Amino acid sequence: MKLSVVIPLFNESDVLSLLINEVHHNLMTLGEAFEVVCVDDGSTDDTLQQLLEMKSKKPELKVVSLSRNFGLQAAIAAGLEYTKGEYVVVMDGDMQDPPELIEELFKKISATKGDVVSAVRSERGEKFSKRFYINVFHKIFRNISEEQQLEQAGNFCIMSRRAVSAILKFTEQNRYFPGIRNFIGFQHDTIVYDRPDRADGIAKMTSKKLFALAADAIYSFSKWPIKLCLYLGLLGVVVFLLAIVYTLISKLAHFAPTGWSSTFLVISFFGSVQLTFLGLIGEYIYRIYKEVQKRPVYLVKEFYE
Repeated sequence: MKLSVVIPLFNESDVLSLLINEVHHNLMTLGEAFEVVCVDDGSTDDTLQQLLEMKSKKPELKVVSLSRNFGLQAAIAAGLEYTKGEYVVVMDGDMQDPPELIEELFKKISATKGDVVSAVRSERGEKFSKRFYINVFHKIFRNISEEQQLEQAGNFCIMSRRAVSAILKFTEQNRYFPGIRNFIGFQHDTIVYDRPDRADGIAKMTSKKLFALAADAIYSFSKWPIKLCLYLGLLGVVVFLLAIVYTLISKLAHFAPTGWSSTFLVISFFGSVQLTFLGLIGEYIYRIYKEVQKRPVYLVKEFYE
């Protein structure tokens, strides 16, 4: 098997037929043995039924059906586990990752003999608010991450079998696939493309899910949240020392202000700092708890090969 394509799917019945036909057509033009591994992430529409119907006409199609919706990151991990190809493409199932770029990715990694080629987005076709949030996240994440991160690089990529094997060694619960892909190292190249809007249907990555994914990325690949606590604490100490100096001078000079406002402000400041610390530390404790549980990242209900 030369090439495998992993496509995680959740309620994508509106674009599924177009997606699979486009992917199949572009893979056929390569002239290489291939497989398409579609992961049904607990869809509640007829996504699974459509996949099984198309599978009878396209023997290269394999379907991994998860027992429930585990999320995009878990679905990608499940798809990688069931691939056999020398090279593996990961792409979204909403037609925003153009299937015609599979050939360019394959030619790039074949020419460079590298391990990873990521598709970097130069333009995005989504609405302004979503573009704004994503751009802000990438700017922040690139600057605070402990590893070098590619800006505007999502899940769309091609990887060698060596890179896939390395990624499959990760067992963490809170996953961020682009971050893990950069963490493993190896030779990493890029191509640039314009990312269109969805072909049809409703976006499954809501603002809430995007913020949760951003939090997973930052907490997993950066120590800045806990360093922020330290810096805020030091700032609080400086403010407290300055307040002591001001109080002593005002008492000695007999112009100390009367009333409760100054006391109230100091108490409020330190109270808010402490609550911020507790919230951030609580996030870390919760994530440690999730890792200690060692629950499966996903559960497969059926594999249709």
